[in-house]
Amino acid sequence: MINIGRRKLIAGAAATGGMLALGGCKPRLSNLLTSADTHVRDYPTVQAVERFGKLLEERTGGRLGLKIYSGGQLGNERDTLEITTFGGLDFNRVNLAPLNSIEPTTRVPSLPFLFESTEHMRTSLDSEIGDEILATLERHGLIGLCFYDSGARSFYNTRGPITSPEDMRGLKLRVPGSDLYVAMVKALGADAVPMPLDEVYQSLSQGVIDGAENNWPSFDIGRHYEVARYYSLTRHLLAPEAFVMSKISWDKLSAEDQAVVRQSAKDSVPYLRTLWDAQVEKSMKVIEDAGVEVNEVDPAPFAEMMTDMWADFIDTAEQQDLVDRILAMRKGTS
Repeated sequence: MINIGRRKLIAGAAATGGMLALGGCKPRLSNLLTSADTHVRDYPTVQAVERFGKLLEERTGGRLGLKIYSGGQLGNERDTLEITTFGGLDFNRVNLAPLNSIEPTTRVPSLPFLFESTEHMRTSLDSEIGDEILATLERHGLIGLCFYDSGARSFYNTRGPITSPEDMRGLKLRVPGSDLYVAMVKALGADAVPMPLDEVYQSLSQGVIDGAENNWPSFDIGRHYEVARYYSLTRHLLAPEAFVMSKISWDKLSAEDQAVVRQSAKDSVPYLRTLWDAQVEKSMKVIEDAGVEVNEVDPAPFAEMMTDMWADFIDTAEQQDLVDRILAMRKGTS
């Protein structure tokens, strides 16, 4: 649980509406809402939330605005997510990992090798399937607004190329704090080490861990490639990230403003995807120019071992129905 000191800090920052400003002071709007993100200001998710804030301000004639605390200023995702549930923060962009322990339905889009491509993931979550998953968060004090891309996640490490599951045996790999991620890595014979993202670089440098798994932009922007010189393209996950609002804050809005918030969030998704695709290309070039050894991997043996664990996390009829419907949307499947 988050300590009382951190709670007071975040709640106080939210109440001041941005005294810890990222880029200088601006005139306070009539209702300046707050949002948190662990990524740096120029990361695609942060820019997408900024776009959301601009739409919110435009569509309410300046009655509502947004102040973003990026770069983990207010703590890791578990900390800020808890703060969001009791209204100390209004919005939060989070990985699905901390949501997995709160709402089991969010495990569905977190399953390894569920989505066969970025197109499949986007089509699935743009449908009523995505809305149904987001709606389950309300019973936990959160309003699920939209899904943002988080790219294809692959393994990187300091020891050597991974070409088969056998190469992973004994590796100590960082994972987000989620039982599903831990099980996923253990299924391949590696040791899972739950750890906040901001601790990965130092842990790689000091040999606390041998590697991790993440997308191209995080591997690049977190500078993990400086110490983990092998990136093996398993593409085992295409799990999205979520943009959520505190239900306490939501309930304070009029029905009209709630509609504006929801639509503005949806309208920020295409913007995010354009930024995301461009950032992936940019990060791939950075990593290639840095001389990192990148290798393609036959995903079949990885998928065989990792999909066996689905049954351990899909334990309700609702979850299974969502899985079946997503699988039915794969290309060439009717």
